[in-house]
Amino acid sequence: MEMPLLVSVVDDDESVRESLPDLLKEFGFTVQAFSSAQDFLESACLDQTSCLILDIAMPGMSGPELAKELKQRGYCIPIIFITAHVDVAQRARWISLGAVACLLKPFSEAELLKALSAAIPLN
Repeated sequence: MEMPLLVSVVDDDESVRESLPDLLKEFGFTVQAFSSAQDFLESACLDQTSCLILDIAMPGMSGPELAKELKQRGYCIPIIFITAHVDVAQRARWISLGAVACLLKPFSEAELLKALSAAIPLN
């Protein structure tokens, strides 16, 4: 039997860390939530993560900085950025960092599923 795919959520907003994992589990994923980029980098989940849902603006290391750090370390984890800030030029830049999507909070289940299926080809 296959293990469910691991989706890691990195967001400093506690409400997101509580609600998003519940939704992802309903979709059939295993989920780990982290309150900071540093916590994720130091975790054992780094090597198992199939997709990273990453807040843009966080204290300490931002989402885009974490994406760059992962790239420098040789990781190719598909990233879905989430943000409360609308900035079309910035969104294009984040996509250029390797993000498969940049969702605007609050996003719908359908938007999240679409982004996840782009990030993780579900057979």
